[in-house]
This record gives sequence, structure tokens and C-alpha cells, in this order.
Amino acid sequence: MNKFLNEFKDRGYFYQCTNENELSNLLDNQSINAYIGFDSTASSLHVGSLMQIMCLRLLQKHGHRPIVLLGGGTTRIGDPSGKEETRKILSEKQIEKNIKNIEKVFKIFLKTSDPKLKPIFVNNFNWLGKLNYINFLREIGKHFTINKMLSFESVKLRLEREQSLSYMEFTYMILQAYDFLELNKNKNCILQIGGSDQWGNIINGVDLIKRHSNKQAFGLTTPLITLASGAKMGKTEKGAVWLDKKLLSPYDYFQFWRNTDDRDVIKFLKMFTDMSISEIEKIKNKNINELKMILANQATKMLHGEKEASKALDTTVSIFVKKEISSNTELPIFNVKKNEIEKGYDLINLVVTTKLLKSKSEVRRSIKDKGIKINDIPVQKDNYKISINDFKNSKKIFKLSHGKKNHVIIKIIN
Repeated sequence: MNKFLNEFKDRGYFYQCTNENELSNLLDNQSINAYIGFDSTASSLHVGSLMQIMCLRLLQKHGHRPIVLLGGGTTRIGDPSGKEETRKILSEKQIEKNIKNIEKVFKIFLKTSDPKLKPIFVNNFNWLGKLNYINFLREIGKHFTINKMLSFESVKLRLEREQSLSYMEFTYMILQAYDFLELNKNKNCILQIGGSDQWGNIINGVDLIKRHSNKQAFGLTTPLITLASGAKMGKTEKGAVWLDKKLLSPYDYFQFWRNTDDRDVIKFLKMFTDMSISEIEKIKNKNINELKMILANQATKMLHGEKEASKALDTTVSIFVKKEISSNTELPIFNVKKNEIEKGYDLINLVVTTKLLKSKSEVRRSIKDKGIKINDIPVQKDNYKISINDFKNSKKIFKLSHGKKNHVIIKIIN
């Protein structure tokens, strides 16, 4: 098997492929251009998109050129795949702003120095925005049948549940297929990669290229990732795990990976780090907490750089292993004035203000379950007042915690 496809499978990226043997032979004999599309619905991508980014990174590693399609056009419509309702439509200004921010993420993960392999960035609004509706129906629409379009999962699920599916969303699959055709004609792109929920859309593109241009193109999909816990990849109780330090600090990104379920650690080392499969095999029997630290360090280093990863690692060791408390830390620091402490600062208000929990009722329940701690000691009463006595150490700080994973440093100031 081709080296790219072989590693693609070994790392757990593989789900389905069109004409796999033919694609394998082609990849053995030439360097190709392949694309993945990303709609620009937010100012950053989150960890849920990371597998697709890693696929593009792997393409480069094996001498192929990635095309990053940023959906300035399709974002204006909304992909119905996996959605139960119509996506909120953003303004054109916001979409353009999102595209610029998202492009920065790819320039971190993908090499840009080699002119033969550096990513090609395209915005599908450049061609979708110029379409003449009548001509589009005559030249492209004739290749699609309603019968087949109704058979795709993204459409069937919405209709079976009697959930609204607009004509705008229904045509999304045609526009995505047209994207593939456009890239095939103008960027010599012969492969589209996407999540398994995109299989129908990708097949449409492969078929359209065959019908319209009589050329062979290929589709390759990755499995949708669900955590061993059953939760969706990239979502936490605090919200999305963003790939932008303005939205999520390197320390919090490190903690996301460090808190990986034991059952997912080896799988994630393969999927989300550059460690070779042989390296992972050698260390797979190490202590699980050590493996989690390796995963967190490798993943954070890739996105935020070695310096930030090292700082996050040092903070983690200091707090969770050595049980040290310091203001020289990557943990959030919340300043409280001395005169407020002297009056008696309500603990429940402090927990909500620091955003460890969202509401006072949640704090009360957590105190009852011994989930709120000061310097790792559970608070016993929900009417507890923070006093000068809580700042007994010379650094005039203490650690306020919710559970085992969420911490802030409280610092007293004059």
C-alpha cells in the first residue's frame, strides 16, 4: 500500500475511500494536490477540526500539496450535514474576518517554506459569488437528480424527523460538488478529504468531475471522533476547545489533553501528535498519567510552540505533582483588594466572579459535594467568608478550586 495511505490508516484517520487501489497507485507515482473544506462560522477552528488539519499535515509529510478551502461562499448558506436546524447566517463582513483569523491556524500547522508543498488557500466565494443561476442550472444542475439528493443522510434525517430543511441548505451539496470541480479544473486537485458525514457530498463531487470533464477524481473520509466518555470531540463543560490563544490559553489547551480519558490516550497520541507509530508502541505501557503528560506536551507544542508548552508543563507539575502554589503560574490570577477581604468576601460570589462556576446554585451544590476547595482543602459551609487568614503564606495568595481540574489563584492587593 502507498506510504501516505498506510500511515493514514495506522493513525486511525481512515474511514472510506473511492477506488482505493487506483488512488494508492497514483500516490506512489506522483505528487498530487488534495483539499479539505472548512466553513468559516466562527473566528477560530476548534479541536473538532484538528483531525482534518492533521490529515493535511500528513499529506505534506508524504510530498503532496494541501489545498485549504475556506468557505466564504458556502458559509453564507450552511451545511445541513449533522445539523438539526438551519445554521445562523453571518454577515459578509464577519465571514471575511473569520477567514483571515482561521488562515493563521493553518500557517502554524502546515509548512509554508517549500514553494512546491506550501498550502494553497482558496475562498470559494471567489467563484460561487459570480455564478449565473440559469447557466449554473444548465451546466451543473443537470448532472444531479432529486432522487439521489433525497437519499443522502443529511437530507433523510431532517425529513424523517420532520425538521425544516430549506431549499438553500438542500442545494449545499451541489455547491460543494462544484467546489471540487472548480479546484480540479484550476488547481489540478484530484482528491477531497473530509469527515464521514461528508461522504455523500464528496461522492457528488467525484461524480460531477467524471460527468462534466471525464476525469478521475477521488474521495477519502475520516471517522467522526467520539470520546470514550461519549462526549463530542472539542466540547467541554467550559465550552469549545479553540485553536486560538486569544480564545483559549496554552495552559487550558494543555489541560484539555492532559485530562483525556485513559481509554483515548494511545489513540490520540497517534491522531494528534507527530510521534511515529513505532515511538508510540515503545511507550504505550508507561504509566497512564505520564502518557497523558506526553500527549498534552506534544499537542500543545505543535500549536503554541515549545516555550508555551514548557510553561504549561511546569505549572501542571508544580500544582498537581508538587502541590506548590505560586503567582508565577499559567493559572488565571484574580486580584482582590485587601479592604474587601477585611470586610469578609463571600465565597460563593468569588467562585462565580472567577467563572469557576456559572451560578450561585451550582456553587452551593458543589460545596455540598465537597467540590470547592481552598488550597486543596474542601470548604464545608456555603456561607463561608474569605478572610485574611486564608492568605497565611508570605505570597499573599491561595488556590481556589472547583473539582480536580479547574483552578484560579486568588491574590490579595492593597
